[in-house]
Amino acid sequence: MVCPGSDVAQLLGISDWTIYVWRRQHLIDTGQLPGTNSSDQSELAAARRRNAELEAELAIHRRAADLLGEAASRKGSSKASA
Repeated sequence: MVCPGSDVAQLLGISDWTIYVWRRQHLIDTGQLPGTNSSDQSELAAARRRNAELEAELAIHRRAADLLGEAASRKGSSKASA
């Protein structure tokens, strides 16, 4: 006996939409529908997290370089006035 998605959702205490998303992703993962499979989605999410980390690190380095440049130019200008 096959239960409709809404019955399964109610039995599990989740929304009908969740069942729809799970079923659709299963069809994609098994090649029955075009789309990004679960494995690729996981890799893409990890790559996006790493990219965000690298962008934050780059911003820190740029800010440090700016601060060092400002400090160097202040130090250089005080020598010129002495």
